[in-house]
Amino acid sequence: MLSSSILPEPEYELELFLAGNSPKSTQALQNIRTICEQYLPGRHTLVVVDLYQQPERASQEEILGVPMLLKKRPGLVRRLVGDFSDHERVLKALGLT
Repeated sequence: MLSSSILPEPEYELELFLAGNSPKSTQALQNIRTICEQYLPGRHTLVVVDLYQQPERASQEEILGVPMLLKKRPGLVRRLVGDFSDHERVLKALGLT
């Protein structure tokens, strides 16, 4: 007898790279938090990295520009640069649409 099982939603591992408390960095953080709360509640980790405090991370993670969102999992690694105000673009990059 076959049983139907529902696969759990994937967990997202995200890192947001910022440059201090600039207006663009603050806006990017607010936008990503809003997206995570709305589309990934309870199934994501978001680590915020201030490159002024940890400059070595820029070369470690191949930072293209800041603010930059790095999606480590699920699936392929994705990098997205900007203030993330275009939610549709962010959702597509995260594989949520």
